Amino acid sequence: MNEIFLDTETTGLSFNSGHKIVEIACIETKDLIPTKRIFHKYINPKRDIPEEAFKIHGFTKEFLSNKETFDQVADDFLNFIDGKKIIIHNKEFDLSFLNGELGLIKKKIINKTEVIDSLEIARNKYPGSSNSLDALCKRFNIDLSKRTKHNALLDCDLLREVYINLLGAKEPQFNLNSLAKKFDASEPNKTDYNKAILKITDNEMKKHQMFLKSDLKKNFY
Repeated sequence: MNEIFLDTETTGLSFNSGHKIVEIACIETKDLIPTKRIFHKYINPKRDIPEEAFKIHGFTKEFLSNKETFDQVADDFLNFIDGKKIIIHNKEFDLSFLNGELGLIKKKIINKTEVIDSLEIARNKYPGSSNSLDALCKRFNIDLSKRTKHNALLDCDLLREVYINLLGAKEPQFNLNSLAKKFDASEPNKTDYNKAILKITDNEMKKHQMFLKSDLKKNFY
């Protein structure tokens, strides 16, 4: 099963208070290796952008005014995530907005029990510590130099790196089994194996034994 790292940006903290999504980003991976397939949309919220939200993500009402609305991108979004494992940092927040928007247009909502919350994993692993995405990036020495503002697409990429570290796994590598078979030590390819095997003479063996009995009795340390 492929994975989806998902993040959103919004006009505020509560969908029930009338706030809306302004950006959705998803990065697809297979065994945590990016497939280069992404879903990324800026969303016209059809409302003003509070100053507090602007300071976080930098999106203005003017910038978003000519973008698609949520109902226009919903089907593409649902098709992109369908049948894949979804990973979100603080899933309660993002799902409250996504499912709120999906409910308004009578679309199937996302089952939160099927979504992995990296924040929950971090809290269990580092209780009592700050487990924001920024804090975890600093803990794992992940480069944050590009994160001058919150950006859903960049945050998805950072989340992938954080998630790998939370699992205690190394950065996934491509499958090299097929290459390894070519260099099976138990069945060396005679045409490639060119090291000469030298046979030690009886005289050389006697000299070696004399060396061990005499010179190595000295204390070199």
